Amino acid sequence: MKLPSAPRRRALGLGAATAAGVLLLTSCGTDDNSGLPGAVDFTSDTVECGPEGTALASGSTAQANAMEVWVNMYQTNCENSQVNYKATGSGAGIQEFLQGTTAFGGSDSLLTDAEIEESERVCRDGGRAIHLPMVAGPVSVGYNVPGVDDLVLDADALAGIFDSRITRWDDPRIQELNPDTELPDLAITPFSRSDGSGTTDNFTSYLHAAAPDAWPYTPDKVWRGKGGQSADGSSGLVGMVQQNPGAISYFELSYAYQNGIDSVVLDTGATEPVAATVENASAGIAAGRVVGEDGDLAMELDYTTSEDGAYPIVLIAYEIVCDRGNNPATLDLTKAFLSWTAGEEGQEVVTDIHYAAIPEEVITQVRDRIQEMS
Repeated sequence: MKLPSAPRRRALGLGAATAAGVLLLTSCGTDDNSGLPGAVDFTSDTVECGPEGTALASGSTAQANAMEVWVNMYQTNCENSQVNYKATGSGAGIQEFLQGTTAFGGSDSLLTDAEIEESERVCRDGGRAIHLPMVAGPVSVGYNVPGVDDLVLDADALAGIFDSRITRWDDPRIQELNPDTELPDLAITPFSRSDGSGTTDNFTSYLHAAAPDAWPYTPDKVWRGKGGQSADGSSGLVGMVQQNPGAISYFELSYAYQNGIDSVVLDTGATEPVAATVENASAGIAAGRVVGEDGDLAMELDYTTSEDGAYPIVLIAYEIVCDRGNNPATLDLTKAFLSWTAGEEGQEVVTDIHYAAIPEEVITQVRDRIQEMS
């Protein structure tokens, strides 16, 4: 799928990540934001600033580009307030949050029951960790196959590729899905995440649900497929796809757009194969529902949807917080920052960089939960 230019409702440009307080792990130097215009306009009339100070956070690389925009805009309008977000991966973000070293963690997968129980040690006044869905988007299956711009695959074919059972691009199974495409006699090199990743969890959840016979592994933040190669972080996977003809991997759509990487179009059983777009991801998210209880807003997604125009490989990036806060020194700053990201402008601005906003019926609950942190 060739990547079209996206409409912009405001001019967004991202400066040096560390200057903005967002520390991105750039294993192969691919977080260059080249898909964004150069003009910077981070002024806002809707930001309500919290107190001066610094809040630390870490986790999901899938939301790193959204977090960079949010941090830039918040800090531009709130002097002497800083949010330092390290894009270390969901597994590391959860670990650091549970160690009490961060004000909130970013994760694309849900905490386990054991992790929620563990959170009671760092959450104040008998509180516990809850999930706040903050941004969503399609997981792009990006590929580098010279001469092939519109590659169609289905769940079974993807499972075979990522489990090293389909090993060449002109395999009959792939050719069947692309009858009018001349596929090269080229080895397939699948790349997976080497670090614990919510993106891996969501991608393997899709494979497990949509192709249960072809993908026998339980979904996990840790990669379970056979063979292939690995790289650290979403940016690391992007670099590997760019550098290696025949490569295929998975990462959040904004990374594919920024780096000019083609994305697989999915045969889901719908009338037409479904492209990885924000609009199609929104339709996929709409099939999900909140399953958390007692103030928790964890969501369950439908990875097997065959609705027309619904892209099923979607992830939700959660901010993991203590329902009653964990550090009084950073609580008000954390609430102010997250309130803005969950607000109308915060949700709108990230759609310009190929993320999907959280549905209104859910994001209103997120805003309520943030205000209840005390």
